[in-house]
Amino acid sequence: MSFRKIDIDAFDEDVLQEDELYDPDPRPPAQVLSDARQRQSAVRSALSKSDIPGALNIALENPPYGPNVEEAKNLTLQIVVSVLNSTKGTEIPQVLKSLSEDAQDTLMKYIYKGMGMPGWGDVSGSVLLAWHEKLTEIAGTGCIVRVMSDRRTV
Repeated sequence: MSFRKIDIDAFDEDVLQEDELYDPDPRPPAQVLSDARQRQSAVRSALSKSDIPGALNIALENPPYGPNVEEAKNLTLQIVVSVLNSTKGTEIPQVLKSLSEDAQDTLMKYIYKGMGMPGWGDVSGSVLLAWHEKLTEIAGTGCIVRVMSDRRTV
C-alpha cells in the first residue's frame, strides 16, 4: 500500500506546473493591492461624473493575475460590479462598444467570476446576465472561447 503515497507526477518531466502555463503578475502582491485601491478611487471619481465608459475602462485595466493576490482580485471584482450595477440597461451596448477587445475579454472574465459567487455582496445575477448577453452580441462568441481557454484568471 505504500506505493499509493508516491507522487508519480514528480517523476514525469512532461507535467505542466501552473507557473509554466502563464507568466504571473510581475508586481509584488502589496503593489497589486495598492494599484487596485487606487483604481477604486479613480472609478468612484469617474462614476460621480457619470462617465460609465471611463469608469469601466479604469476598472478593467491591468487586472491582477496569479497567486497571492486574492484580496486585489476580490477588490477589483467589487469595482467592476459597482460599475455594472450603476449602468442603465439602455447604455450597456454603447459602453461595451467603447471597450477594446482585451477589455471586453477581461469584462467577460469578471462576469463569469461574479456568476460563480452566488449570494456574494451586491452581485446581481440579472445584471450579470444582461451584461453577458449584450457583450456576447457585440464581442461575439469568440470572446467566450478566449476567456474559457485563458489560464490567467481574475
